[in-house]
Amino acid sequence: MNAADAAVRQQNNRRLGIRLGLVALFFAGFGFALVPLYDVICKLTGLNGRTNAVAAVADKNTQIDTTRWVNVEFLSHTMPGVAMEFKPEQFSMRVHPGAVIHTTYTVKNQSGQVFVGQAVPSITPAVAAPYFSKIECFCFTQQTFAAGEVRSMPVVFVVKPDMDANLGTVTLSYTFFEAPKDKV
Repeated sequence: MNAADAAVRQQNNRRLGIRLGLVALFFAGFGFALVPLYDVICKLTGLNGRTNAVAAVADKNTQIDTTRWVNVEFLSHTMPGVAMEFKPEQFSMRVHPGAVIHTTYTVKNQSGQVFVGQAVPSITPAVAAPYFSKIECFCFTQQTFAAGEVRSMPVVFVVKPDMDANLGTVTLSYTFFEAPKDKV
């Protein structure tokens, strides 16, 4: 291999390195852009079990479908490192679509300090999310708990009557996160 061939090969390698670096930068930027894009798509379509983030207005003219039942299951999770005991007071209930339902979750701050957190809801199966409306929910705002505080927090919801009759069970799940320090 002569000097001219070596110079051409080195130049080709440099170009390839630059192209690969640009591809890596593009995909890193694309990965960061996917997070807000995914959130927008989920909010618009109800995918991933996202439910309403603000209180829904209860329709006073909604007919209760007494001919069928929907099982609603309740789950609760806390992120690792969050010193909270968080659980539903009922783990499941049978409801008629269209009925306004009241239930509660109990939270206990097991730490010796003030805790500020936010509960994030999700619905499974995801196709049921557009038919599950929360009228009142502790998940709409951040919650502040004193050290050792125990609190019962309400959830008021409606399963809309036009939900597919083949959906016999809907699961409402909450994950409790510590609020970012800069937003507290």
